[in-house]
Amino acid sequence: MQFHKTPLQDCLLIIPEVFKDHRGVFLESYHKRKFFEATGLEIEFVQDNQSVSKRGVLRGLHFQSGEFAQAKLVQVIHGEVLDVVVDLRPDSPTFKKTYKIILNDQNHNQLYIPQGFAHGFITLSETSVFSYKCDRFYSPGTESGVIYNDPDLAIDWNFPEEELILSEKDTKLPTLKQLF
Repeated sequence: MQFHKTPLQDCLLIIPEVFKDHRGVFLESYHKRKFFEATGLEIEFVQDNQSVSKRGVLRGLHFQSGEFAQAKLVQVIHGEVLDVVVDLRPDSPTFKKTYKIILNDQNHNQLYIPQGFAHGFITLSETSVFSYKCDRFYSPGTESGVIYNDPDLAIDWNFPEEELILSEKDTKLPTLKQLF
């Protein structure tokens, strides 16, 4: 596994070693000791989640706040997504900055997203299976988000806006100005 810094403080791109042969593919998607040795972070992931989405589904930008803020380790099992994170930590030098990356079942890359970040993705392939580990349990009363088309973030989702598929909840998320 290779661990690379991203432009956002504490957010890491993880590139696994992938073994391919005539039978298929094998990779180690998580190794607690290697993660600690590379990052110095002793994270206990307590919940694994998966979502299945069709082309154009945009999920996010979500986060949990306070003591229920979640760090996540995200990956795509099938298909391709554009993954987007926003640093919402007021004391961070990358506060309100964004980072986006293509994650898919060909590159097998993962993104470590620290607590205090908003996260979202859009499915670019016909379908996607998105998987992520969380270091805190889901807590409905602390969930929030930032609207996907916040003008201050100006995120290019690499997809025609008129073809986006969003939940009703995600269309009503606040802007950064409303949050801060």
